[in-house]
Amino acid sequence: MPRIIEITDLSRPELDVFCRLTEAQLRNRLEPEKGVFIAESPTVIGLALDAGYEPLALLTERKFIEGKAAGIIARCGEIPLYTGEREVLAGLTGYELTRGVLCAMRRPRPRDFREVCAGARRVAVLENVVDATNVGAIIRSAAALGIDAVLLTPSCCDPLNRRAVRVSMGTVFQIPWAYIGEKPADWPNPGLGWLNGLGFKTAAMALREDSVSIDDEGLAAEPKLAIVLGTEGTGLTVRTIADCDYTVRIPMQHGVDSLNVAAASAVAFWQLRAK
Repeated sequence: MPRIIEITDLSRPELDVFCRLTEAQLRNRLEPEKGVFIAESPTVIGLALDAGYEPLALLTERKFIEGKAAGIIARCGEIPLYTGEREVLAGLTGYELTRGVLCAMRRPRPRDFREVCAGARRVAVLENVVDATNVGAIIRSAAALGIDAVLLTPSCCDPLNRRAVRVSMGTVFQIPWAYIGEKPADWPNPGLGWLNGLGFKTAAMALREDSVSIDDEGLAAEPKLAIVLGTEGTGLTVRTIADCDYTVRIPMQHGVDSLNVAAASAVAFWQLRAK
């Protein structure tokens, strides 16, 4: 059973991880082995535990210890469990949005993109997608619609960002993901070349006159395809589009010029999934 610790003083340093550390501080880039992320809600925490992630500490209202948090608490072993009444915990930033329980968890060892692409037929590549909501939504769609792995360029939002984890509904723990390259200069080249070297054809999602429709039979026939999606607003860079094997568009109607990247990803994943 966990060590139950009653909260009476919100300034105690043990609570920093839940309410005062920035995402960058949680990630701890200088010492990744000490990095932490926050998972919210019994469902999401349960998926993280199923995937082998290590819990470090829990935070929940007292009334949930024998209620909605009971199953998670039983699975987490002898770790600190911070608790108190709602009136006390409401002083913690964002606590009202935690769906009953928060869990601080150890960040996993970074995976190499070659490792997550092993055996994959369809992968998504996110270029400079910085919004945590979009990253979480894209990962959820990828998991649901048959994408084997998600790759992120070095400038993308961290998939273990607290909001990204929440929006993904825990699918970030189910689908393999990795950064492709260690620095921004690694993308689009040599990154695209690395994907070609692994046998992938690359498909840039962009609305251009010289693009092929997303229902093109040649795309569907590709044995290994990397679907490349661009940042919010400006989309993919000109260089990325030029260096991909395909430029692919989702046909628009009623004068709509484009879809949000998360919505476009869902359409692309469904249409281009491996048959």
